[in-house]
Amino acid sequence: QVQLVESGGGLVQPGGSLRLSCAASGSIFSIYAMGWYRQAPGKQRDMVAVITDGGSIRYADSVKGRFTISRDNAKNTMYLQMNSLKPEDTAVYYCNIDERTSRGGMRNYWGQGTQVTVSS
Repeated sequence: QVQLVESGGGLVQPGGSLRLSCAASGSIFSIYAMGWYRQAPGKQRDMVAVITDGGSIRYADSVKGRFTISRDNAKNTMYLQMNSLKPEDTAVYYCNIDERTSRGGMRNYWGQGTQVTVSS
């Protein structure tokens, strides 16, 4: 079983910055993709950014140029640097991973979420 622990959320003023972290632990064979998703009240959960173990990265259009995703494969840890934050970035941010299993399959895991609130 794999556990994901997010940290770094909080309250920040518009234009400010936050850095989220997600640490994966447990019986991990190999992590293919790590990603951040967010869900605002009354809305669906949307992809924010995803990074693969090969370094391929995708961003939601709404965060391009403001957010940067990165990962430390040796530590099974992922980061999301969020700059120039806007009120519309307010949401619960979730960590998600796709783990390769030793039998060639894939498993998906979610973290518990961390609240990001952008407000003056």
